[in-house]
Amino acid sequence: MQKTGSTPAKGFVVQPRRLPKAAAEKRVQDFGEIIVKPTAANVEVQAGRCTSCGVPFCQDACPLQNNIPDWLNLAAEDELREAWKASSETSTMPEICGRICPQDRLCEGACTLNVSGWEAVTIGSVEAFIADTAFDNGWVEPIRPLHERGQSVGIVGAGPAGMAAADRLRSAGYQVTVYDRHDRAGGLLMYGIPGFKLEKRIVQRRLDRLAEGGVEFVTGCEVGKDVTVEELRERHDAVLLAMGVYRARALSVPGAGPGDTLPALDYLIQQNRRDLGDAEGQDWTHAKGRRVVVVGGGDTAMDCVRTAVRQGAESVVCLYRRDKANMPGSAREVQNAEEEGVVFEWLGAPKALMSREGSISSVRAARMALSEPEFGKRREIIPVPGGDFDLSADLVIEALGFEPEAFAEHHPELALTEWGTVVTNQTAASGFATSLDGVFAAGDAVRGASLVVWAVRDGQDAAAEIDRYLRTRTEEQAA
Repeated sequence: MQKTGSTPAKGFVVQPRRLPKAAAEKRVQDFGEIIVKPTAANVEVQAGRCTSCGVPFCQDACPLQNNIPDWLNLAAEDELREAWKASSETSTMPEICGRICPQDRLCEGACTLNVSGWEAVTIGSVEAFIADTAFDNGWVEPIRPLHERGQSVGIVGAGPAGMAAADRLRSAGYQVTVYDRHDRAGGLLMYGIPGFKLEKRIVQRRLDRLAEGGVEFVTGCEVGKDVTVEELRERHDAVLLAMGVYRARALSVPGAGPGDTLPALDYLIQQNRRDLGDAEGQDWTHAKGRRVVVVGGGDTAMDCVRTAVRQGAESVVCLYRRDKANMPGSAREVQNAEEEGVVFEWLGAPKALMSREGSISSVRAARMALSEPEFGKRREIIPVPGGDFDLSADLVIEALGFEPEAFAEHHPELALTEWGTVVTNQTAASGFATSLDGVFAAGDAVRGASLVVWAVRDGQDAAAEIDRYLRTRTEEQAA
């Protein structure tokens, strides 16, 4: 590949965007990642398509504000170790974000090439390759604090926000203990996201680094049940609530009773446990030979339909009340699902579950239409008279989103919003402090259900705030 000193050639003029993805008929045979690991030469070519534009819109669109043009240019020049340093400065888990971020809605969607019609640089693929290369070559340095600070932080939740905070706090010299309800750490990264998007060895590699660096994980521990927030405040100098939101929104239609439908996360956890080798002796739902209808239009719905295809379902239909253009999930994930044989019923809302001989036989749906567009408002959905239709189904999966659990049970003085998320002090100086002194909150526990990359950003920023809080308290005690 042609190179011009420190700035790579503008390969977008002659090189098309290429994202190495396994063919649909092959990738649906297992739960391996569908993005094929590129060669170093391919990465150089794709990274070399970056135009080094004066205003890096890709960086502005990244919640982590990653220095994307910097590490793209370094990767294009085969300076992968330097690219890794630049990549890891702003992110505690670039190899994970590079795989699961909806780049089409974030960095790649804002890429100057994408806006001008040349197709975006494959930013996510390059990011993941850089990080994987760093792990393979031993460039990922272990966590070895320069000074032990003698103070401890308890983190509730071992998902992306908790992991990111633990990395930064342990690196700063704090003793860190992470509490999680599951038997493994990783949260949704481990149990919610399917292996075809994120293989579990990638998550475990990150967890191993934290554990080897001195982070203690207490699994099988549910806050509010096995331990209280007040007890954690007594054990630690600061506490971070990063437990996410897990309560599924239920399908409320006639005919839907207990056991008639399956929450999306329950379904995904079962398959992820199977992939992790936990299937023996477990009672779990399988889609093989079944007619599956998934209700919902977000990325979790896409995870469910694509999992059902891999399990060997007879048919898989995604029922969503709006049209394709208004789907909340990533357009990339919708495309992947379509390639894998999923049928989409746009503008259809579930109306009732129909049964035969005591078992679900179909989903009755109402045909919907969108209202006329109004500036600044989302278009409403309107039932079409006489437009009801039936979808054959013997497995109905609810993917309608998530709500916060009963955080109020954790502490009577913990302030909550009307939606049940944790209230934090949203000021420039203290954006993560809760109504309890020394207790902070980050990620979905504050935002509601959101993206992993935002959880990583919040975890890192919350760690910085906790560090300031503990340092200030130390100085005050010494005065």
